[in-house]
Amino acid sequence: MITVRPATAADAPALAAIYGDACLHGFGTFEEAAPSSDEMARRLAEIQAYGLPYLVAEQAGKVVGLSYAKPFRPRSAYRFTVEDSIYIAPAAKGSGVGRALLSALIPACEALGMRQMVAVIGDSENHGSIGLHRAMGFSPAGAFEAVGFKHGRWVDIVFMQRALNSGRQGPPDAAGLSLSES
Repeated sequence: MITVRPATAADAPALAAIYGDACLHGFGTFEEAAPSSDEMARRLAEIQAYGLPYLVAEQAGKVVGLSYAKPFRPRSAYRFTVEDSIYIAPAAKGSGVGRALLSALIPACEALGMRQMVAVIGDSENHGSIGLHRAMGFSPAGAFEAVGFKHGRWVDIVFMQRALNSGRQGPPDAAGLSLSES
């Protein structure tokens, strides 16, 4: 059974292990050095300071995945758009953890009045993430080819997008994220 809950600072070692594996062995992130538990706790606090969701999935009491929404870009005009991130422990891939996390993340962002969710997926060969996002209502929005060089090869970025709430229909019904103009 998969349980999804808000992440806490106590989860930082598990977050570091899961994300660190993606840094060191995968293409889902272009970060190449695994961040420490303290750095992951800092990043968690930064996301939560925006009031955005940062979730973990547990199986048998062990954290096996993480997902969060962050501001898409720092300019205030983007205050209704978030970018999602999902990372799954290697042993839990393909077991429904990603779907459970994204199924919780989307309504959490809708509850905040967000209108668009963007996925910036590392590696056009990342069929698991692309398929998950497609299954959850995301549409392809383009790609940048060969913009990263990791593990000895050029890596693409695939963009996907999903409307939240009523998307582009009408003005927003919330204040949105508090973003700077710098």
